[in-house]
Amino acid sequence: MINPEKAEKILKAALSFATSDMAEAVLERERLALSRFSENRISDVIDREETTLYVRCINDKRIGVIATGDISPNGIKQAVLDCEGMLKFMVPDEQFSTLPAPVETKHRERQDSPGTSFYEPADRANVIRRIAGIAHKANLEASGAFRQEWKMLAVSNTLGVNRFYTGSHAQLSVTMSGKDDNSGWGMAYNPDAVQIDGDNLALTASRIAMKSRNPQSIPSGKYTVILSPAAVGQLLILLSFMGFGCKTLYQKRSFMAGHIGEKIAGDNFTVYDDANDENFASPTIDYEGIPRQRVALVENGIARGVVYNSYYANLMETQSTGHALPPTNAFGPYPKNLVVAGGERQTDDLVKSTQKGLLVNHFWYLNYLNPMRTMVTGTTRDGLFLVENGEITTPVKNMRTNQSILEAFSNIEELSKDRVVYPQFGVLMKVPAMKVGEFNLIAEEEETDKC
Repeated sequence: MINPEKAEKILKAALSFATSDMAEAVLERERLALSRFSENRISDVIDREETTLYVRCINDKRIGVIATGDISPNGIKQAVLDCEGMLKFMVPDEQFSTLPAPVETKHRERQDSPGTSFYEPADRANVIRRIAGIAHKANLEASGAFRQEWKMLAVSNTLGVNRFYTGSHAQLSVTMSGKDDNSGWGMAYNPDAVQIDGDNLALTASRIAMKSRNPQSIPSGKYTVILSPAAVGQLLILLSFMGFGCKTLYQKRSFMAGHIGEKIAGDNFTVYDDANDENFASPTIDYEGIPRQRVALVENGIARGVVYNSYYANLMETQSTGHALPPTNAFGPYPKNLVVAGGERQTDDLVKSTQKGLLVNHFWYLNYLNPMRTMVTGTTRDGLFLVENGEITTPVKNMRTNQSILEAFSNIEELSKDRVVYPQFGVLMKVPAMKVGEFNLIAEEEETDKC
């Protein structure tokens, strides 16, 4: 990876070629080491590294952005020249105010784990070999992916911002599949690859798969459900995309618009964004070089706020919270490190306190129906079980949900004390299990033979 001195040299070189009113240079290097496996054997091994230099130039409120993978002296110079060259074709953005100025807030520059840094393909292969052995003993087939990721981010601008970050983490996903329409799934994340317990993850997925053989159908209806942390995370990330960023708030396309300070969920639902949570290892600065702040999004069911970059912070007369995405992004900022407050009981207690309900392992292909109402649709996957009199009993065929997420988070009956980190779409979420009432589930139609 690129060290701070080399990153600073590259960024200074880029800014030295700029003649516009303001300029910004962002250097990002990402490395992915990945082993995929299916049918109890490794199918792919990948190790790739990619470096990107983003240049943003502003002149008379005309904004140009360019990205290049060529960080040679000539490549850097050409990128800046091309960026400034496109300004004459740009329409002025009268809403633009300024790039961010330096702030005194400190950030953690390094979150590299030695365990991840020195983890080799052979180490991943040994974990996968043991997973395959567990699957074979249970007459199951294992599939999944074991990935290590490294990230370096450095940002400078002509107003004096100069920041650097480097970090690494690992994650493992396992699916166990059988021949009786049964499957189990699990995922683990840790900044230190050595700390990921592949055996335990495989055994958990195997037990779920064995219990889910020959699932039964149940009628559509509103059920009490115990959502695993992964299932909670899958709902939470869509909720975040729909409303926790300042762009949709400003454009009044968010369920948060007009409701800051009002009740939107249950008293026991609190979520905030905090890149400095000790369980995460992700950038503590954003793509404008601003340290990421802890931001309360929903507190005891009350909408508190959203995350900002400098552009929308200036428009809405507030301060950036350090959540800018790459300059080429058009989506606007959104949280990358979500934390949901837990409860007082263990996950097993949520099952024991349920007279009748369903245990959901996770969801599959959740997607939007109505963002303003936070309505989503998708199906359960890899383990759905009937809970009766406090015990897990019958495996159930996968069901579809058409559900408002905020309605679900308004019907939380209990939260687990224990929380796990669930990663998805580049977002890290520390989430508990949830017991939710009146959750809408629809029986899927049986497939019939078709021509």
